[in-house]
Amino acid sequence: MSTTTNDDTITVEAITAAYRAEQHDEKVVKAEEVPKSYEAITDAWLTDVLCAQTPGAQVVSHSFDERDDGSSNRRRIFLTYNDAGMAAGLPATVFCKAAEALENRLVLGLSGAAKMEADFYNKVRGRLGIEAPVTCYARFDPQTYASLIMMRDLGGSVQFCDDRTAMDFNLVAAQMRTLAELHSPFYESPELGSQSLPFRTWPDWWRNMITLTPDFEASCDVAFGQSEELMPERLFRRRAEIWPATEASVERHNVLPRTLIHCDVHLKNWYMTADKRMGLSDFQIVSVGHWSRDVIYTITTALTIEDRRRWEKDLVRYYLDQMAERGVPRVSEDEAWAALRQQLMTALAFWTITLVPAEGMPAMQPERTTREFLRRLLAAIDDHDALDSF
Repeated sequence: MSTTTNDDTITVEAITAAYRAEQHDEKVVKAEEVPKSYEAITDAWLTDVLCAQTPGAQVVSHSFDERDDGSSNRRRIFLTYNDAGMAAGLPATVFCKAAEALENRLVLGLSGAAKMEADFYNKVRGRLGIEAPVTCYARFDPQTYASLIMMRDLGGSVQFCDDRTAMDFNLVAAQMRTLAELHSPFYESPELGSQSLPFRTWPDWWRNMITLTPDFEASCDVAFGQSEELMPERLFRRRAEIWPATEASVERHNVLPRTLIHCDVHLKNWYMTADKRMGLSDFQIVSVGHWSRDVIYTITTALTIEDRRRWEKDLVRYYLDQMAERGVPRVSEDEAWAALRQQLMTALAFWTITLVPAEGMPAMQPERTTREFLRRLLAAIDDHDALDSF
């Protein structure tokens, strides 16, 4: 099993062999060395990463918060500096995402997620005015398949969202502004797919993912069957049509206008600042595709079913206004909704696979969250007759 990214072939066997051959806790001291584990991190390495622009500053000690495992291995690092570092106001904590365990290296290496997120932070983040995390370090090692993203710790300064977050019209409008700020700079840009924006198309990402996880379709179907109570009976009766429509929704990206899209904009990947700006995190599957996937996925997971029905048309209109203000050719609302209805299908697939993960996938979300997002997505698919939109 393999994936090809930028002419480099990555295989399960290669990642496994590299992982088993390495000394996981081998200490690192220079920033160009990607730690193979959190225990490999030293004060010298942290000094090289965090103090290079502050003469005389040094990290003199560090400690770790508890590890939180999902698709990546997440951990905070608490830092103590010498007087020069303290005087410069260097960060007391940082938040890290790593591919420390073999399972995580396989998921993040084979999917390209580790490289894509590092590329986003190193090549794209500085070009955008969006509210999003700021990194201190972002690297992927193509030899060991280890990766580490280190971000300024947003900690108590923002509220991270989940399925229980009460979202009103203004907050979702703020999400639409953030998406317009992400989508508009690269709309139909000749840079897409180049070295400056080295991201795969969404259809290419999808085909690679299906190849790597051959039981993905079956797992999604099983999860759909287990979700009968979450949807109208008339939709459940059309179970056999779900996967063909899902595949068709992916193919639409081959003919629609393209830009850079986040691709996994469910509510848990958003946070709220003190002044009610909406920030976007987790850029592991940034791809080249049509903006409609991000817009409908955001609206549908952010709002209760009743609020979505009440506000979605105004929110889409607001998004189109924001794109037009940033120089993107305006499309009609009918044209926009034709695409939005279709893009509900792969958003659904991301949560059926979360309910019943394919072989080799780690557990990704609490069941409460998964079932609530499924409830919202299934209601929207039924409301918009998404299966009849192709």
